[in-house]
Amino acid sequence: MAHVFVYGTLKTGQPNHRVLLESAHGRAAFRGWGRTVEPYPLVIAGQRNIPRLLNLPGQGRRVAGEVYAVDEQMLRFLDEFEGCPDMYQRTRVTVAVEGAGGTLQCFVYSTATYPPEWVHLPYHDDYDSQGEHGLRYSPRESR
Repeated sequence: MAHVFVYGTLKTGQPNHRVLLESAHGRAAFRGWGRTVEPYPLVIAGQRNIPRLLNLPGQGRRVAGEVYAVDEQMLRFLDEFEGCPDMYQRTRVTVAVEGAGGTLQCFVYSTATYPPEWVHLPYHDDYDSQGEHGLRYSPRESR
């Protein structure tokens, strides 16, 4: 099993969380809430207001999210779902897990290639598709 850190629409209560629950995609077991040890820029970008974790460790904020243990089938599904490696790249990040008193190395879907202006967008530490930012996520079904 691999650990995956989700910070955007895959989190509980967010528009794409259901894909982690569908057993046809593989297995995903919630392991806890956490925060990146290093800060990263989490921005909401593009015409569809998609949350993007820019692969710029040391900049931005410590990002909140959820840790899941996933099997190989789910990991392959998530790679496809996240458009890896074109839209997102699967990289590693160290996550401090709440209540566990330690850290985990997790895969995360981050963005290494992006328009330069994204670096100047507001940075968030916790994404919510209905958040105060007012940038409504455009679900895949409506694209």
